Amino acid sequence: MEEDKQQLGSHDAVEADDVYSLVLELSENDPFFEKKKKLLCDKGFGMKESIHIKRSCCPDSLSTALKLMLQIARIIHLDEVELYFGEVDPLGHYSTRNEMEALNWILSLVDASILSQLKNQKNGLQDLRIAILSCFHELAAKNTEESKVDKNYSCGKENCLIDWAKRKGVQTNLQIAYIEGAGRGAIAVKDLDVGDIALEIPLSIIISEELVHKSDMYQILEKIDGMTPETMLLLWSMKEKHNCNSDFKIYFETLPEHFNTGLSFGVDAIMTLEGTLLLEELTQAKEHLRTQYDALFPELSNAHPDIFPSEQYTWEHFLWACELWYSNSLKIMFADGKLRTCLIPVASFLNHSLYPHIVRYGKIDSATNSLKFPLSRPCSAGEQCCLRYGSFASSHLITFYGFLPEGNNPYDVIPLDFDDDQADGVEDCSLSNWTTHMVRGTWMSNNHDIFYYGLPSPLLDYLRRARSPTSCTTTTLRAKLECDNEILENLLSIFSGMMDSFGDTESINSSNASWDVKVAVKYNDLQKMIVSSILTSCYSGKNMVNHELSKGAGEE
Repeated sequence: MEEDKQQLGSHDAVEADDVYSLVLELSENDPFFEKKKKLLCDKGFGMKESIHIKRSCCPDSLSTALKLMLQIARIIHLDEVELYFGEVDPLGHYSTRNEMEALNWILSLVDASILSQLKNQKNGLQDLRIAILSCFHELAAKNTEESKVDKNYSCGKENCLIDWAKRKGVQTNLQIAYIEGAGRGAIAVKDLDVGDIALEIPLSIIISEELVHKSDMYQILEKIDGMTPETMLLLWSMKEKHNCNSDFKIYFETLPEHFNTGLSFGVDAIMTLEGTLLLEELTQAKEHLRTQYDALFPELSNAHPDIFPSEQYTWEHFLWACELWYSNSLKIMFADGKLRTCLIPVASFLNHSLYPHIVRYGKIDSATNSLKFPLSRPCSAGEQCCLRYGSFASSHLITFYGFLPEGNNPYDVIPLDFDDDQADGVEDCSLSNWTTHMVRGTWMSNNHDIFYYGLPSPLLDYLRRARSPTSCTTTTLRAKLECDNEILENLLSIFSGMMDSFGDTESINSSNASWDVKVAVKYNDLQKMIVSSILTSCYSGKNMVNHELSKGAGEE
């Protein structure tokens, strides 16, 4: 890597008009600035790096430049989970999401630089752009997701909404279809490449708090302490759904009567989730919503029956509105710099994927006064075009969206809480300055340099220092092995107890079960698989440690 930097650094001596410089910089406002700064330093980079590209750059030099930029961009775009667990393959990838973000960021830097150059001075940058697009297509080839369209499903209402939206100024390269296993989704009508706009929505049909301000309920709601714009929108939606003169009548007609999120789980499904993280999340969410509802009703209906009629503001209708906004809303940055929660007709049909086509969206384009959804990776004609809802665990996606994602979700982690007295001996540990520690299924990686015994380095480092600070500051191998043995014994005890607490799903006949029980069984099985893989990893680690100790490792 140092040789690569020196090779590119030799271009400094070339005339400035013969070299392009692309600057990659870690923002000091990054929430994980110190951790990323250290990681960049460990890789031989600074917070700010200039990569030089000659206009007549040979393929090898171009490849070297892109390799260096990717190493830097990957680190800059790590999220908390990726940063905690580290690299997951020999090529230095952290995740498909991270790789897409890194490539898109570099592409945006190249495009900005191309715009600033004269027409006859763009050769080197154009070649780099082609190389970046080639990386996108290679990534797409390795992460193909097949979606089967159910042609027997009629999308009459959805097509009416699309026609209405187009009359309002919506531009789209998508059509609505029913996807087996995913429900309604958006399909590309032609081949789309990186940067192409899949969907463009004018501000005029975006449902935001401005609509509440124009309603007759606003003067009442604004006087209530603690009333948020999001809650106002919930209450507005409950009434607007039944408004025959609503400007959004056709949109509300496409919404389901039941959203089937985790918030609607019945008793049998809840019992199936015994011992899982999802049970706790569902319980807390339902309690919060019930408290919120009881604080408003029936008081509002009694005081203002004409504006808040009791038959429209029942608990069931309130829960429906909550599910609508949780599962369909997006956070949008408006031209005034304010972030607002909105409903976006048509865009709400885009499903979530662990490997989405669209990741960079959410800001109103002030030039066009519209919201654009550009592609971050290619999407072929007939392929489902997906969004990324966020870096969410499956428990969150089930609770608020109603589905369990396909594939291995890297955000399915199990948080670990430790007593405060365990932290006394680890203050000097640079790798253990995390507020929380976590584990996930070891099927996420086979890179043993990163996952020692299948467990993340920050966790092991923390536990070693908390268990035996002395053994972590000495070179005695036996002391370290004995420390590891204690740690693994402790983890085996924790996760064995967790495995025993899970509810029994073997007796449930999934083919005859209700939708919520089926989802609950899948999640329960997922949790068992993760914990089982961690237990297997710990047993394997103990065997390794005991083998070394039996050989007399570390003894003089």
